[in-house]
Amino acid sequence: MPVTPGPQHTAPADSRYRTEHDMLGDVDVPADAYYGAHTVRAVANFPLTGETLAARPHLIDALAAVKQAAACANAEVGALDGTLASTIAGACAEIRDGVLHDQFVVDLIQGGAGTSTNMNANEVIANRALELLGCSRGEYAVLHPLDHVNFGQSTNDVYPTAVKLALDAHIAELLAALAGLREAFEAKAAEFADVLKMGRTQLQDAVPMMLGQEFGAFAATIAEDQQRLAEARLLLHELNLGGTAIGTGLNSRPGYRERAVEHLRRLTGISTLQSSPDLIEATQDVGVFVQLSGVLKRIAVKLSKICNDLRLLSSGPQAGLGDIALPARQAGSSIMPGKVNPVIPEAVNQIAFEIIGNDVTVTLAAEGGQLQLNAFEPVIYRSLSAGLDHLTAGIGVLTQHCVRGVTADRRRLAETVAASTGLVTALSPALGYETACAIALEAHHTGRPALDLIRERELLTEAELREFTSPASLTGLPAL
Repeated sequence: MPVTPGPQHTAPADSRYRTEHDMLGDVDVPADAYYGAHTVRAVANFPLTGETLAARPHLIDALAAVKQAAACANAEVGALDGTLASTIAGACAEIRDGVLHDQFVVDLIQGGAGTSTNMNANEVIANRALELLGCSRGEYAVLHPLDHVNFGQSTNDVYPTAVKLALDAHIAELLAALAGLREAFEAKAAEFADVLKMGRTQLQDAVPMMLGQEFGAFAATIAEDQQRLAEARLLLHELNLGGTAIGTGLNSRPGYRERAVEHLRRLTGISTLQSSPDLIEATQDVGVFVQLSGVLKRIAVKLSKICNDLRLLSSGPQAGLGDIALPARQAGSSIMPGKVNPVIPEAVNQIAFEIIGNDVTVTLAAEGGQLQLNAFEPVIYRSLSAGLDHLTAGIGVLTQHCVRGVTADRRRLAETVAASTGLVTALSPALGYETACAIALEAHHTGRPALDLIRERELLTEAELREFTSPASLTGLPAL
């Protein structure tokens, strides 16, 4: 259809505003705003968290990509004029380049299953497209937010598709942060490969190990989490775009769905994006978000355990374990001079607590879905995106300001091993359990090293002692 200027709305008395109209009546919209009536109502309805869409650029980029793909697909199936489609696509491309993100002003948590988010995107894209056509904002007779930008779409397929694309971008950042942390632990494992120390179970002396083995286990834990997260990420690539309201595809043209997903692959660079084989199921099911939340909780729990270990191993410095020292980052007390606290691991612990709580929120929101739609995806996205962002930032801080600067007290660790009754476990096969137990108890009660007691009683020769207590024998590592 030809592109011609439409009738102008009557200007409100206050020139700072323009008048727009929706199904509920006239709405005054700030004259310089790219959003419109639906967004103004949503801002008034949901002053909830103070955190708007503008705080989540990944979601804005994803919404623009979906709208751009839809415009291109609709033009190809003859549902949208080519000039309008290319103009909409141009506006979307600008938004994906970072333009107009401040116009996404709706609160992240909102009623309506994300309708306000979709409306906000439609209006911003439409008004920018109108400018590109040489028209004024609000001239919707020329290019309409719903009739054109939203053609063949529904919030119910646009919003979850955009959420999945946004979460994919968040995950990419977290995977990079995890890789950095794993590499830092691997570097420390190599640095401490020759440092013998006491391993502990239930906070009691157990058997000797290498400090490098301890840090190597941390690295292996992170590597496992990278793999689980990458697996969960792939599940996000199944989309319900083209299903419109409930998955039946009402009001979309034949061939639109396939072309829209194809354009999304091109725009996002995610080659594994695919349309769900059952759009009705995909529109109501949010199991992928539950899965992702569970993986994030797994990462958070395991990372928090590592932080607990770092705090314990560095406890002291005089009256604690003192195996390692963490970098001193700030004064630790307003009353105790010289005190330095493990503030970086403590901060990451708190992020982990938040993510564990967010998992409960996601679980309840997923369970709360009814019939053909889950209305609670806004809080699901807010919970997941916040957890991903905070975890990414926390891991970066832990890597840079803590793990890379860890040092070992080699002298203290050697003395601890020599004095520990845990050495007796390695000698138990040669001494017998009962004799070994008696030696361990005497060493504990007298404070004398167990090896001295064994020598004194001539239970083993020096050669046998050296063999049984060598680092290779104690730790299962090859002899150096």
